[in-house]
Amino acid sequence: MTDRTTPDAAPPERVLPGPGAPELPALPVTFRPALTRAVLLIGGGALFVVLTVIALLLPSVGPGERLSFVLTGGMLFAALVLLSRPKVVADVTGVTVVNIVSSRRLDWAEILHVTLRSGDPWVFLNLSDGTSLPALGIQPGLAKRRALTDARALRALVDAHGAADQGPGH
Repeated sequence: MTDRTTPDAAPPERVLPGPGAPELPALPVTFRPALTRAVLLIGGGALFVVLTVIALLLPSVGPGERLSFVLTGGMLFAALVLLSRPKVVADVTGVTVVNIVSSRRLDWAEILHVTLRSGDPWVFLNLSDGTSLPALGIQPGLAKRRALTDARALRALVDAHGAADQGPGH
């Protein structure tokens, strides 16, 4: 399941999609693997709590060992928080791709294609500079149908806004 959030703002003008194309979502829109994120955050929190409780309940361990249990739980939780960070935010001016430890802002015209092939772990954005950027915010791992829907919606947005940014004569 992917979380698609939009604020309560007036929707921008929409480019009418062609037959069979997904309707363009109102901008700004956030694509995020919500189920994966929930599993990671809940699992990380539970892991931290369990390790902290074990540290406090073990009678034969000293304060340093207790602290190491708690710090280990904290580090594991922090790692899972980083893994839950990915998202793709599309707005009127472009797309922000937030991956595990990096973030990149792209104008609509920089994105040539949005691809999610069978077996891909996440969406890839083919860019005008000849490179490809992984967008971990749309991944079919736990919610394949939602990822496909979101990839199609992002592709439709890129087609609509990329063509509009290039305008006639480009």
